[in-house]
Amino acid sequence: MCIGQLGNLLPHVALSANLAQHLMPAWGLSAAEGGLMASGYAFGYMLAVPVLTTLTDRIDARLVLLGGSVVSGLATVAFGIFAQGFWSGTIIWSLAGLGFAGAYMPGLKALTDRLPAGDTSRAVTLYTSSFSVGVGLSFLIAQVLADGWGWRTAFYVTGIGPIAMVVACLLIERRSPAPRVGRLLNFAPVFANREALGYIFGYGAHCFELYGIRTWLVGFWTYVVAHQGAPSWLSPVLMSFCFAVISMPASILGNEAALKFGRHRAITVVMIASACVALVIGLNATAPAWVLALLLMIYGLTVPADSGALTAGMSAAAVSEHRGATLALHSTVGFGLSAIGAWGTGVALDAAGGPQSARGWSLVFIVLAAGIALGPLALLWARISGPGKHVSTPR
Repeated sequence: MCIGQLGNLLPHVALSANLAQHLMPAWGLSAAEGGLMASGYAFGYMLAVPVLTTLTDRIDARLVLLGGSVVSGLATVAFGIFAQGFWSGTIIWSLAGLGFAGAYMPGLKALTDRLPAGDTSRAVTLYTSSFSVGVGLSFLIAQVLADGWGWRTAFYVTGIGPIAMVVACLLIERRSPAPRVGRLLNFAPVFANREALGYIFGYGAHCFELYGIRTWLVGFWTYVVAHQGAPSWLSPVLMSFCFAVISMPASILGNEAALKFGRHRAITVVMIASACVALVIGLNATAPAWVLALLLMIYGLTVPADSGALTAGMSAAAVSEHRGATLALHSTVGFGLSAIGAWGTGVALDAAGGPQSARGWSLVFIVLAAGIALGPLALLWARISGPGKHVSTPR
């Protein structure tokens, strides 16, 4: 499943990896337009995931995963063939996000449905943290191909990646959930589960920060290379790849810390640390390149360190018969705020001077810090509000 997910993630940041260097100049886009186009992926995901993930409480999640992987790959290839500007690019990239809505959380459901009873925290964390390796490969492959053969080639090739998950779906065993009756989109039991809601809203803050930095990381480092004299080997390709790949050990270690010291405490510490690092970067956007490179690598550790712990906490807090609905709300909130993060940071960049302005990049990181700082408040709200009730509905 993790190997299949690597393939599914090859298209994931193909647009963000080429946004500042290729797509915005070619189509004359502002940072706000570029951010909005990138957020189309998260918006398409947000619209589809409530239905697709909740559907896994009724049919084998493997089938949803299979269909979503196929749509994601085809839409990515279609972007390379048909995208000609802001509107066509946003619409097609939203379809790619819609496909990924059937490929990520349904994949997690397909995995947890086949795990033995007991603590699944480490398995869930391995699955979620392998996300970072896939994103790193997406950054690397998309930029290398675009620089060598044009940005359209990057979409053609990365669009082939989801075939890996198609193969995985065909290899894993079939398993169907117990038949259910009632409304498909019934989130009342999830909203009654305060413990799960705390992790869900915390995940939203995490996604705002994560998608915001992934959208503009290449653009920021392109600015640093042009204005602060970074050495030629310290390229946007290398920086974005390293930033993404170190996320995997960071997420795993974050979850281990949560198991050892307590989940709420560990997540809160990580989020506050991440906000502080973002502020330091924002207030020092004109620092020497080696200083910013070091700070970005630290940020690459703090940004994802809460991801596995948040998702594992949500999964553990979910009532088994409503796990699909809980995963659906988790993903809807997360990717809804991802879309706001990508667009909002683009608006901030334009408002403070644009991609060639140090003030613009300073404001981007200040916005990211403000977003993740809301995460600890969500966890505190869940704790002081009490665990809530687990509401059951007839099967």
